[in-house]
Amino acid sequence: MFKWAIYTAVWGSVAGGLLLLSLAWDLPPPSTALRAVRRPSLTLVDDRGTTFATFGDLVGAPMRLSQLPAYVPQAVVAVEDRRYWEHGAIDPIGILRAMAVDLWHMRIVQGGSTIAQQVAKNLFLTNARTWRRKAQELLLTFWLEQHFTRREILEIWLNRVYYGAGAWGIDAAARAYFGVSARHLSLWQAAVLAGLPRAPSYFSPKTNPRAAADRARVVLAAMVRSHYITPAQARRAALSIVFPPPTDSAGWFADWAVEQARRALPQGTDATAMTTLDAPLQRVVDHAVAAYLAGPARAAHASEVAVVVMDAATGAVRAMVGGRPDQIGGYNRAVMARRQAGSTFKPFVWLAALEAGVRPGSMVLDAPIRRGTWHPHDFEPTYRGEVTVETALAQSLNTAAVRLERRAGGPPKVIAVARSLGITDKLPNDATVALGTGSVGLMEMCGAYAAFFNGGYRVVPHALRTLTADGKPVRLANDTPRRAINPNLAAMMVRMMAAVVSRGTARAAAIPGVVVAGKTGTSEGFRDAWFIGAVNGTVIGVWTGNDNNAPMKGVVGGSLPAQLFHQIAIAIPGT
Repeated sequence: MFKWAIYTAVWGSVAGGLLLLSLAWDLPPPSTALRAVRRPSLTLVDDRGTTFATFGDLVGAPMRLSQLPAYVPQAVVAVEDRRYWEHGAIDPIGILRAMAVDLWHMRIVQGGSTIAQQVAKNLFLTNARTWRRKAQELLLTFWLEQHFTRREILEIWLNRVYYGAGAWGIDAAARAYFGVSARHLSLWQAAVLAGLPRAPSYFSPKTNPRAAADRARVVLAAMVRSHYITPAQARRAALSIVFPPPTDSAGWFADWAVEQARRALPQGTDATAMTTLDAPLQRVVDHAVAAYLAGPARAAHASEVAVVVMDAATGAVRAMVGGRPDQIGGYNRAVMARRQAGSTFKPFVWLAALEAGVRPGSMVLDAPIRRGTWHPHDFEPTYRGEVTVETALAQSLNTAAVRLERRAGGPPKVIAVARSLGITDKLPNDATVALGTGSVGLMEMCGAYAAFFNGGYRVVPHALRTLTADGKPVRLANDTPRRAINPNLAAMMVRMMAAVVSRGTARAAAIPGVVVAGKTGTSEGFRDAWFIGAVNGTVIGVWTGNDNNAPMKGVVGGSLPAQLFHQIAIAIPGT
């Protein structure tokens, strides 16, 4: 018996050694524990300094326990490893409980992991639910216990765990979700963050605020059971849970802002961009668009919409919608789509005519006209004869537009005027350009219209106010507004476009007691409908139609687009 005991001990040791060798063979070197490998992060904040989007992996400042409110680590310990300060590298009670559950289900269902085990897994291993991974996790846990104190292991957990929204570590999460340093987290905010690592996507306050609040209450209850806080403190904290309303379609704006930021950023740097986004106004636009798509658009067979809201003086884009809410992150019609402009192109014809000496009170003939084989006609079946240039724009008279184009100097002159205001798309170099047969983008059109409403300065639409990379400012290429139109001519254009709203084709955009100016546009066959206008120094552009170019049911620029403009415009401060 003694001999067989020796044999068993020797061969058992050999087998155990081989098992340990097989488990350790493909383990990463533990010395890499604190070296993070991640994607550079880009954080977008709105014009009030609130974070609304993050890209890449966001990492904040390393936090020591002494730098955090006591309830931050207490919340983590209470919900993740209640006996953390009592057991060693592993929790035998937790492991036995998890083993019983796993054996009952004949697979790994419950881990029973301590915080140290979670650190080992998060730093070195995958989330694969296998016995091999679990055994490797135990080996690494014992290594951590030998090289770090309990406080240091908890600090590693706090600084390296994933909290969702691209945020790694407690400080990054505090900034991503609440816009504050982890040093300044409140009790309820700490509870929310402590509840995230279990399922960051599901419990995210940005996407599922109800689940996040419920999870935070679970954490607070666990803190009470662990005697970290009193029941009264837990109740007060639970009543304080309030998440800022989400910016539903800021994703359209965020994607556009990221493109601009990445063109200016050095590679491999963490960056923060303060953008021009006006989050409350974005929510107004979102709600107006949602109501539009659910009601009038559906009835009129219009499946898509795009909206741009821009500061006329600077070109700063304050809100944007690039399509239906379920398509956020895809094809952005506000920026990428090119659609036939229709009569929204006519202000460039009128401006060219003003530069040639025509005035709003000048007369122009509205009557049949022929240019070669082309025979343009008005939307209405009757002609008005001699009318003022202002009336011709207000009523969007096509034959008058063609005559004004010739008086302005022909298609090359009109195209040159459009180019001077920022239109870069290819335009037809013939008389049809006067009626907007060229395809243009909504963003560029809004930028070009801004010059009419800011005293004649050309602006470049942009999304960024400031940009910092690794804490250092990055110079942006935002062009300074420059003179493009004589201010007197710009004032004449505003006067004529105000007539479009007060007594012309865009009466649906009117706001009593407020000067609203703009221009409607409808392409042939009701395939595109536009209204671009301004109120109180803010340009608002609306396009609606169908991606497959299918006709809508009688939709013109002065109907649904002008109505949607009105719904947004009444929310502009001062309106």
